Amino acid sequence: MIECDTQQLFILAIGALGLGMYMLLRGGGWTVDAAVFVARRLGISPLVIGFTVVAMGTSLPELIVSINANMVGSAGIVTGNVIGSNIANILFVLGVTAFYTTLTVLPRALMRDLVMMMFATLLMMGFMLYGDITRLAGMSMIAIIFSYVFWQYWLARKGKIDVEDMEEPQFKSMVPAVGFLIAGLACIALGAEFLVRGAKVTATIIGVPEDVIGLSVIALGTSLPELSTCLIAAMKRHTDIVIGNIVGSNVFNILLIIGVTALVKPIQQAEIAPQVISLDIWVMFAVSAIFTVILLLYRKLNRGIGILFILAYILYISAIYGLYLGRDLIPQG
Repeated sequence: MIECDTQQLFILAIGALGLGMYMLLRGGGWTVDAAVFVARRLGISPLVIGFTVVAMGTSLPELIVSINANMVGSAGIVTGNVIGSNIANILFVLGVTAFYTTLTVLPRALMRDLVMMMFATLLMMGFMLYGDITRLAGMSMIAIIFSYVFWQYWLARKGKIDVEDMEEPQFKSMVPAVGFLIAGLACIALGAEFLVRGAKVTATIIGVPEDVIGLSVIALGTSLPELSTCLIAAMKRHTDIVIGNIVGSNVFNILLIIGVTALVKPIQQAEIAPQVISLDIWVMFAVSAIFTVILLLYRKLNRGIGILFILAYILYISAIYGLYLGRDLIPQG
């Protein structure tokens, strides 16, 4: 048996992290494109596809990572992943996209979706602050998200919500589409496994709590599909749907991912670092609330706001590493 020293193990762990992120990004793209093509060929409307297939597809990496992490006793990665992803979606993904081009929103659907995002955020905070996230809590969250999706579908059928046309994925027939769908799901599953295992080993070697890895490295990695989707939409001048995609993704991250993960195995509060409950969940709430106020007042995100978002994200990541590692971020003169 070949024994690896700590340095070799660390290199392997970093490699696993990188490979996991790449597989999540690649698999997420394949899954969404193939699922949209299959759904359209089966006669499912673009509306239903947009509300379900694409939204769930971009949240698949977070879902698989969270289930895997919870099953191996790493609840800190689960909550850190969701909290960190929601913060990254707003500050980093929208920040980068707004820096590229000004983002506008559809006012008709704005209030409804923002209210749902804030409701989901407060619901998760309530569960985490007052105990474990039980299977019953998970079931209630799943019921809420599917009720929300159905309600959105009903409003759209009544003509009370704007629907954006979607591009047809480039497949010639069902066979390659189904093949890419299966390959995408497999890629996501394997990528999540590499990411979680690599994160656990990295955290152990460098002495960083799993919660910090979840809030930063894993959260940013699982937000790559959202970043890719938003940048592509912005490049194609579909700027009005970018913000809606992020708001929807944050809602799915909380209600679907935490709900399904808790349904598979309850999320124990004792396995979550106290700092996540006392600090990070409040940061997620503050970021979501400030984001909501900005949209309600201005209905757009310009380059200036994008730069502020990016700087705020860099400050947040620096702060959590400084706090958890006990390092003073301000140089002493």
